[in-house]
Amino acid sequence: MEMIDTHAHLDGEEFNEDLSEVVERALKAGVNKVCLPAINFSSVTTIEAVCRRYPDFAYPMIGLHPEEVKEDWEEVLTMMRGKLLENLTNTTDRTFKYIAVGEVGLDFYWSKTYRQEQLSAFEEQVKWSVETRLPLSIHCRKAQNEMVHILKRYAKELPGGVFHCFTGNEKEAAELLNFERFVLGIGGVLTFKKSHLPEVLPQIPIERIVLETDSPYMAPVPMRGKRNESAYVRYILQKMAECYDISEEEVARITTANALRIFNI
Repeated sequence: MEMIDTHAHLDGEEFNEDLSEVVERALKAGVNKVCLPAINFSSVTTIEAVCRRYPDFAYPMIGLHPEEVKEDWEEVLTMMRGKLLENLTNTTDRTFKYIAVGEVGLDFYWSKTYRQEQLSAFEEQVKWSVETRLPLSIHCRKAQNEMVHILKRYAKELPGGVFHCFTGNEKEAAELLNFERFVLGIGGVLTFKKSHLPEVLPQIPIERIVLETDSPYMAPVPMRGKRNESAYVRYILQKMAECYDISEEEVARITTANALRIFNI
């Protein structure tokens, strides 16, 4: 049974001491591919290091996380765009290729100080997706209306992507799934005691779902409160199988196919 963790920050300092063991546990659990999103310009370097260390297991994305958008966002995006285009046109090194534009999006949960900058940065990176035909990995918190408003401008042109860490209701899911080439990323919140996702999930076609951990954050039950890691995706899969009333093997097969389709890996 093979699984794909479509969103994990394995380049983070939380894994500095035991990354090889983390990867080994993931592979032993059946997780044979992990997608690593950038969050800022410095993480581009750390992600590249992990992906070069574990080729055919770790796959890189490039993007500016909304919480990292500050006054210098235009300068940062210029540097990131340069890296992206250089990577896509490099014909001598095929071992390291970006698979998505991410982690990008909008986050007005903690602060709206850089609200306009976030909106502008997000739209710019949406344009990258259209231009490069790479999917988007989208983070959205307390900003779905604004996000949808921007995406609608490019809906016919976008190649697809993942609405990362979906925790919304049926109405919110339906609005997002109107973007036909997109799927919802489901992580550890599904297993939380007070989560309403177990009731929402059966209303969503499983062909529009991918698995993710968002490691090292939001570890699923029974690991809640501990550092999350890609091996724990199996707990999310187990709960998902229960929600859809199908076998774990079927969930793994379908969600893996979904991830391979979206990210073209």
